Amino acid sequence: MADQKRISLNQITTERWTVEQTVAACVRYGIPSVALWRHRLAETGLEKAARLVQDAGLHVSSVCRGGMFPAPTITEWRKRIQDNLRAIEEAAELKADCLVLVTGADPRVKLADAREMVKDGIAAIASYAEKLGVCLGVEPLHPMFAGDRSVVNTIDQALDIAELYPASVAGVVLDVIHIWWDPRVFALIQRCAGRIVGFHVSDWLVPTPDILKCRGMIGDGVIDIRSLRLAVDAAGYNGPIEVEILNQKIWDTPGDEVVRTMRDRFEKLV
Repeated sequence: MADQKRISLNQITTERWTVEQTVAACVRYGIPSVALWRHRLAETGLEKAARLVQDAGLHVSSVCRGGMFPAPTITEWRKRIQDNLRAIEEAAELKADCLVLVTGADPRVKLADAREMVKDGIAAIASYAEKLGVCLGVEPLHPMFAGDRSVVNTIDQALDIAELYPASVAGVVLDVIHIWWDPRVFALIQRCAGRIVGFHVSDWLVPTPDILKCRGMIGDGVIDIRSLRLAVDAAGYNGPIEVEILNQKIWDTPGDEVVRTMRDRFEKLV
């Protein structure tokens, strides 16, 4: 059983809540860490959000998201670099463990070119991240997202990129929904030793209701979450474990009910 002190509420799980509501729920249910999304930070204002988190005594496990590097024109690519620099500043202000990089994809860009744009994009922001003390968490996404969301689809790919930089500057974020299917997953997790900067849990529903909003509550699907968590622990990661669920049915459920279920399932199954 995972230590309850490791649980983190990823804000997308209670998608309708503001930063203030999310922070208040963490306090209400004894959840010590929170992961914040940038569109909600923009609504609240960065300074106010940082103050809310600090006053509540919460730890920020991550800010989501940076990345989205591939672009059909150099002008658009440069805009994305500027947005990533702002994201680094936001993560620094919140003292987040990492800025999650969903590396991006674009159907107008060939796959090989898009992957080079990801490498070039991270190279363009890494020194600024290092200067501000922000770790970049490269997150591999399930191959079904290679056409429109991420051209980094395996743990090997993510780690190959992260290892170009010091461990304090770049690491990998492992999300069970994106890695559970890989027949080499346990060996690959071990390869990540010393580079894991985030671990996210949810469940794979069968049948799968949607490509993006496909995630289920812990215990409602087919992933052996505990085995993956034990492997991540064995690779040296002992940080927060984010519950990150994108699912319309869960978003339509009252947030307090979702958080109570999440906390109970975490204790039993993670």
